[in-house]
Amino acid sequence: MAASASGDKAADDSLYPIAVLIDELKNEDIQLRLNSIKKLSTIALALGEERTRNELIPFLTESIYDEDEVLLALAEQLGNFIPLVGGPEYAMYLIPPLESLATVEETVVREKAVESLRTVAGQHSAQDLEVHLVPTLQRLVSGDWFTSRTSACGLFSVCYPRVSAAVKSELRINFRTLCQDETPMVRRAAAGKLGEFAKVVELEYLKSDLIPTFVQMAQDEQDSVRLLAVEACVSIAQLLPQDEVELNVMPTLRQCVNDNSWRVRYMVSEKLTDLQKAVGQEITKNDLVSAFQFLLKDSEAEVRASASAKVTEFCVNLDKTCQEQIIMTSILPCVKELVADTNQHVKSALASVIMGLSPIVGRNNTIEHLLPLFLIQLKDEWPEVRLNIISTLDCINDVIGIQQLSQSLLPAIVELAEDSKWRVRLAIIEYMPLLAGQLGQDFFNQKLRDLCFNWLNDHVYAIREAATLNMKKIVQTFGTQWAETNIINQILVMCKNSNYLYRMTCLFCINALADVCGADIIERLFLPTIKVLSTDPVANVRFNVAKTLQKLSPFLDQAAIDEHVKPILEKLNTDTDVDVKYFAAEAMVSSAAA
Repeated sequence: MAASASGDKAADDSLYPIAVLIDELKNEDIQLRLNSIKKLSTIALALGEERTRNELIPFLTESIYDEDEVLLALAEQLGNFIPLVGGPEYAMYLIPPLESLATVEETVVREKAVESLRTVAGQHSAQDLEVHLVPTLQRLVSGDWFTSRTSACGLFSVCYPRVSAAVKSELRINFRTLCQDETPMVRRAAAGKLGEFAKVVELEYLKSDLIPTFVQMAQDEQDSVRLLAVEACVSIAQLLPQDEVELNVMPTLRQCVNDNSWRVRYMVSEKLTDLQKAVGQEITKNDLVSAFQFLLKDSEAEVRASASAKVTEFCVNLDKTCQEQIIMTSILPCVKELVADTNQHVKSALASVIMGLSPIVGRNNTIEHLLPLFLIQLKDEWPEVRLNIISTLDCINDVIGIQQLSQSLLPAIVELAEDSKWRVRLAIIEYMPLLAGQLGQDFFNQKLRDLCFNWLNDHVYAIREAATLNMKKIVQTFGTQWAETNIINQILVMCKNSNYLYRMTCLFCINALADVCGADIIERLFLPTIKVLSTDPVANVRFNVAKTLQKLSPFLDQAAIDEHVKPILEKLNTDTDVDVKYFAAEAMVSSAAA
């Protein structure tokens, strides 16, 4: 009797996890259902491998009808379920629920289900793949709804390499069928996976089966299909011998360069440097240079901007024997036109890379042809264009030295430093240490130092914070002796400012400069200022004094800590403000340890 009761109790206990799961998955609260799905691995562990296969997975397969958020979580969980069903030999048990998820309407759920199916497929043996996954793929291919057929496209490349020749033939036929599907969404999905599938197909079938399909897709009535065919173009060109690229790929590529849809031309522009590497130097010289010129002069600004951003990379990859000649005769005339483009995004894209041409064309060509373009862009009406030129100054500095640009640089820097948009001011601050190093101490002291101090008094906190770090980097560039002579006294004067925010900025600067200035300057110059600020009427300033002393203590010897730091902290430790007392006590502990 007792044994029977204990057996019933054990049976009830073993049923408990799945009963709870059923209750939670039927709950009206979506968050509860979502949490339940996220705990599936825990439930599977409680059930054990056999019951997970025989009870949990069938239950999940039957109950796939929920909010997209829950289904997405389920698709993700099932991809990690292989160890929980007993390992790779039982991986096929995960296919039914994932197959159902791969047919739902929501795209992100389908994509996650296909991703998990690909993971599961990788764990199948070649035999299991043919027995379980290939039939799944074929069911998806012949599904009534476009959703299943789009999902099928993602599974060909994982199945194909490990199946028999007869099955491979079927898969190639199935893939071609999807490429000719009446639904644009399916053709688009197939075009997106064409390059991936091409990489696993044998060369003879690539030429006989997939290249005709590729040519056909590049002429599809939907531009969303044609632009994805451009991506496949790169993969196919990489797989073919050089002499066959001209025959099988280039006619289609030329057609895409002249496509009526700007989105297709944009995709060609985005993939052009990848194509350049895939097709080799001869085809680049004969075909891609003229294609690139065409894209740089495109009627659509988006295409010109994309092509402009590729100028330097394209030129770097040119054959070294004719590189300079091609740049000077074919590319540079287009670049000169783009500098005066009516669209700010085109000019900005060009400004971010144009400096990279300097090392390629050499000193004389840079001075004669590129320097005038840099000067035009430094005076451009758009801040982003000027910023992008300044951000890449190191390229030209290595070729001709920055002094050639210094007089034109200054007005551009001043305008950006005083721009009404704080993000523009923030961006130029980040380039100031680079400019300081390249322009030298004298130029910095005369022209740029006052800008750096103005930033310390900016009304936006992010600018003041960046300006303090900027000061530290400049001191690292010019040294502590320069700092003591040129900036430290002006920073310390801020402790007398009537606005407490600027008095705090003085402390932040001390904090930042402590790392690079050393114990002597800290003791002689910083500590007296900190002592003044320790009696500040604003509690925020006083507790920042405590935090600053905590930061400075490791740089000081014991005598200096006892003489200067401890008396200030002891006084702050008796402050009426709770925060000041807290930070003072923390600093006292740290200074004692130091």
